[in-house]
Amino acid sequence: MLKKYNKKSDVSYSIGVFPTIELLQNRGRAVLKVVISPKGHKNKGVEKIISLCKKIGVRVEESQKSIDFLSKSGNTYAIGVYKKFQSLLNAENNHLVLVNPEDMGNLGTICRSMLAFGFRDLAIIKPAVDVFNPKVCRASMGATFKINIEYLDSFEEYQEKFKRNLYMFMTDAKNSLSEVSFEEPYSLVFGSESAGLDPNFKDFGENVKIFQTSEVDSLNLAIAVGIALHKVAIGK
Repeated sequence: MLKKYNKKSDVSYSIGVFPTIELLQNRGRAVLKVVISPKGHKNKGVEKIISLCKKIGVRVEESQKSIDFLSKSGNTYAIGVYKKFQSLLNAENNHLVLVNPEDMGNLGTICRSMLAFGFRDLAIIKPAVDVFNPKVCRASMGATFKINIEYLDSFEEYQEKFKRNLYMFMTDAKNSLSEVSFEEPYSLVFGSESAGLDPNFKDFGENVKIFQTSEVDSLNLAIAVGIALHKVAIGK
């Protein structure tokens, strides 16, 4: 019987057909086994999962009890069981940096947006939400298996390890996103959902703000990151 997710464990789960397909295709060596539901035999996604498992030598088990135990959704047909893996950032690529992100849904959405706009390297500054929590994977639709994600203990550690142009996104910045030219290699830096970036981050790089009306105090983190990623992707 599988156990509920534990942050301290070296094992996690992809819950759902599509995230499990992404897991098998992108992190196949980390997969320990796949559990499928007896209800999913006619599901094309489940058929693809079984085919992928045969191809890479991953064991498939059938257990509705395990599915129901780990998933609150009544239509979950597959769960991938995998060992947590380490993925270091590519120093030559542009990065997204999240300082102390707190929300699992936001993190998953951000990972998916990164792929949509051509980013594959995410630095997360501790303390932070656990990217291996199945809720993050589910929100990302498996995007967490396709990008490099590296945790660092402090922003200073990140600065020491990666020498590049830094763009700090802050609501009180003077420079508007529409006016900034991003010089590669660069990092887009965002603070937490509750506090944003501390004022001392202004000294670390160019400060950038995203236009918004005064009707709200700030944008949702995932929305703000998506806007920034889209802007740099289209190069305008």
